[in-house]
Amino acid sequence: MHIEQIYTKCLSQASYLVVSKGEALVIDPIREPDIYLEAAKAHGARICYILETHIHADFVSGHLELAQKSGAQIAIGEQAKVRFEHIGLKDGQRIALGDIQIHALHTPGHTPESFSFLIKDENSKNHAIFTGDCLFVGEVGRPDLAVGGFGSVEDLAGMLFDSIQEKIMPLSDEVLVYPAHGPGSACGKNIGPETHSTIGKEKKSNYALQIKSKEAFIAAVSEHIPKAPDYFAKAAAANRDLIDSTDQLLERGVNPLRPEDIPALQEQGVLILDVRSTEAFCKGHIPGSIFIGLDGQFAVWAANVLPWTQKLVLVCPEGREKEAVMRLGRVGLEHVLGYLEEGLEHWNSTVETLECVDPEEALSLLKNMPILDVRKASEWSQGSLRDAQHFSLEDLPNSLPEIDKDSPFLVHCAGGYRSVIAASILKKEGFQKAMNVREGWKGLKELVSGASVAHP
Repeated sequence: MHIEQIYTKCLSQASYLVVSKGEALVIDPIREPDIYLEAAKAHGARICYILETHIHADFVSGHLELAQKSGAQIAIGEQAKVRFEHIGLKDGQRIALGDIQIHALHTPGHTPESFSFLIKDENSKNHAIFTGDCLFVGEVGRPDLAVGGFGSVEDLAGMLFDSIQEKIMPLSDEVLVYPAHGPGSACGKNIGPETHSTIGKEKKSNYALQIKSKEAFIAAVSEHIPKAPDYFAKAAAANRDLIDSTDQLLERGVNPLRPEDIPALQEQGVLILDVRSTEAFCKGHIPGSIFIGLDGQFAVWAANVLPWTQKLVLVCPEGREKEAVMRLGRVGLEHVLGYLEEGLEHWNSTVETLECVDPEEALSLLKNMPILDVRKASEWSQGSLRDAQHFSLEDLPNSLPEIDKDSPFLVHCAGGYRSVIAASILKKEGFQKAMNVREGWKGLKELVSGASVAHP
């Protein structure tokens, strides 16, 4: 038996390939099928099944195209209301794969249709469990994403407690735990730094597994849940439906556009998305463009701050156009019209710059101008500049800070990536005198005294 974790850092997402005696299955695939086809081929195996732990909300799954290209069957919990051909899994259902067996365990709570998959080895011994968004390293799944027709947050949290107590806790300590997400994912409140664990480790260190009272568990997992990104509901709906192939996405999006075509497209409401480095964007960019760099948590922030149906033209580092289109497609942003041919070097019109200052200069400027802290609330609560205004990046698409558009102001995040995104959005909205703080809070906190730091 071979188990391979395929981790997509940009999405904080883990999918898996399991192989036994020439047969393979894939769990929770991202949108590109070739990743899994090539991995299976490397082990001399054919993909027989594609298992979905649940209807994903944070990315667009690749189950349909992978099934088409491999001939595999898709299996998902029978409670899932989907429009594609599939096996509707029942609690306790068994799937044979080579010399091993997979036991499908219904573990609702994160969503009603959530399943975990327990692998029994060649000797019928419990070997590993793929927990989806039921159990993470140091955390459990958030119970608020499927409220409405499926009950309240408290109802789903109660289901999650029962799933953990009845399906997870009885497993022996040596059983491996393979979750669907790692640190940074919005599918859990505070996921630990590792991407896999064991049942024994989680019993000792995961706060949620140590709570024995159902009422206390519901209270603990239901409080301080951050607001779900707006795109989650749209991604979940896409994962129930039939979607375009990656070939169709690339055919539409990997399309060179001449510099002289760009102004007319902007007038039609097309957005210029600059995906180069922070340094390149600050040095010069097309007026009205927004920055989200490929070398950060690109897809997640694009999905958080861009409208679902926004038409886009990309400004890319040379040779990374296909990568940018595909990574946007992973989160359902499919309306890329093309990219600036030969990059900004051949842009023959006006460029704008974004002024950047070092932490030392930022602190000297604070006497005369406001500073926006665009980190998440959880980061802000750990410490911030006493005079800073907190305004999370994810809030910018729906509201704007109450500062003078015509006056200069500073923007910082943790390290300097998100603050450039925020500054670019604010500049597009008319806040032309935004100034980015290099190194962000990392650089600022090393310079300020305790009296200058607030702990909300």
